[in-house]
Amino acid sequence: MSRLRIAYGWLQRTARLMIGIPDYENYVQHRRTYHPDEPIMTYEEFFFERQSVRYTVSKDRMKGCC
Repeated sequence: MSRLRIAYGWLQRTARLMIGIPDYENYVQHRRTYHPDEPIMTYEEFFFERQSVRYTVSKDRMKGCC
């Protein structure tokens, strides 16, 4: 049962990333582990930042949505 649960978790995470839903829980875990002295964005800040990175076109980025 635990292998099934792990596989489901990975499948869910992969599907979310494929359709553009960022993984906030993974971000929080990473920040607590590797950057404990730095602030952690709220979910709203994190979501806006990820959407901005994905869809913004600037001088340095040639690619936006589609």
